[in-house]
Amino acid sequence: MTPAHPPLAVQDITVRLGGEVILDGVTLDVQRGEFLALIGPSGGGKSTLLRVLAGLLRPGGGTVHIATPPALVFQDYRLLPWRTALRNVALPADLGTGGGLAPDEALKMVGMEAYGPYFPAQLSGGMRARVALARALAQSGDVLLLDEPFAALDALVRERFNAELRHLHEKTGRTTVLVTHSIREAVWLADRVAVLRGGKIVELLDTRGEGRVSAYTDGLEAHLRAVLGTGDSTRLRLGSRPAPSRAWVLPVAAVALALALWTWGAARLDQPFLLPTPGAVWQEAVRTAPALASAFWVTVRTALLGTLLGALAGVLIGYPLARWRALERFLSPFLVASQSTPIVVLAPLLVSWLGFGFLPALVVSALSALYPILVATLVGVRELEATYHELFSSLRATRWQRLTRLELPGALPVLLGGLRLAASLALIGAVVWEFVDPNQKGLGLAVQVAGVYQNKAGQFAAIALLVAYGVLVYLLITGLERRVMRRRGR
Repeated sequence: MTPAHPPLAVQDITVRLGGEVILDGVTLDVQRGEFLALIGPSGGGKSTLLRVLAGLLRPGGGTVHIATPPALVFQDYRLLPWRTALRNVALPADLGTGGGLAPDEALKMVGMEAYGPYFPAQLSGGMRARVALARALAQSGDVLLLDEPFAALDALVRERFNAELRHLHEKTGRTTVLVTHSIREAVWLADRVAVLRGGKIVELLDTRGEGRVSAYTDGLEAHLRAVLGTGDSTRLRLGSRPAPSRAWVLPVAAVALALALWTWGAARLDQPFLLPTPGAVWQEAVRTAPALASAFWVTVRTALLGTLLGALAGVLIGYPLARWRALERFLSPFLVASQSTPIVVLAPLLVSWLGFGFLPALVVSALSALYPILVATLVGVRELEATYHELFSSLRATRWQRLTRLELPGALPVLLGGLRLAASLALIGAVVWEFVDPNQKGLGLAVQVAGVYQNKAGQFAAIALLVAYGVLVYLLITGLERRVMRRRGR
């Protein structure tokens, strides 16, 4: 009867990085259900070998056999900051590489079932390590790879994790490979220990039995461990409830001061045809409320749709530019030229091409909003850490899955910053077109008409509505941005 092929095996593999030999003729196999530890000095090739086993790195020579795609726990955990603990564990299922434990069951197995709704920024290092391990348990396959997942934890917590990992291995029976610098950790956890030095395996030891019994249990260390107690990694990072914010006090005080100075200046000047008082502006706004409301809706409709259309176009253009730098360099002259041309200069051309009405107004507003979103998309996608892309590679994500579950959510804070500016520019574009097109009976036309009749109070009332809309949109987007950033621990 032919023996079963081991789930992990490499034969005479060689890896060169930057002209340097990292792995040199490494041959190794890991039997089903076995726990293998890789130890060795820094730079010896341990993590490189693990990346080969994970399929993230293709060797220059030799053969690699992987029975099922393995689950990999990275040293820095790589939890997505915009997902809760439970949704991070559910990521493999979202990407179609689940099939292991159910997400809630995986969290329960690592003792984190009560913390599913928390975001990574709210969890301690030990808790994040547990979530990362749970995510690996939720993946399909029978192979678990661990790249020094406990290196950043303190000694007591690390010992507790070692005990829990050993129990977890006995319970799940998964074939496990652990990279570690700790000799004691390797001896206590592993069935075999492979010593990697200079890119070669120089020793392969069986550590079952006596080594496991004696590690952590003898002499003075056992006494000190009893005095210190058991390390606890389940500590939330939630501090005391912050005091209510008083950030609104200064802006409100500034507005009150501005109104007071306006009232005083208008009274001293005593020229209502040049500077009406705030009271006169309010009375005019009340008197012409129906007409102002109709004009307000015309301008706001154009500005809102222009913002949405410009934002959509900015993302659709900015994303390919972010992914392919050659395309950005090719189109850069046109992008610079488009932003160097004042939008008002294009008005005569748009009139000749599109005539008057809502469509050219929408085009002007959208063009005004386009560039900030385009740049925000470009910057946001490129600033996303490469480590997250490697995580998605280990989960075998498709291009569409990367876009919708990694790149756009990762770039969201930068996109919201661009949207704040885009909304303001879209409003400016809408008003500029109303100065050109008398058919667009918005607030821009209302300002012009009031000026013709020397109705300064009417002009100020229309301008005040424009300012109010701009401030409201700014506050809404800023509030959303702060909510997003707060969830990410910033």
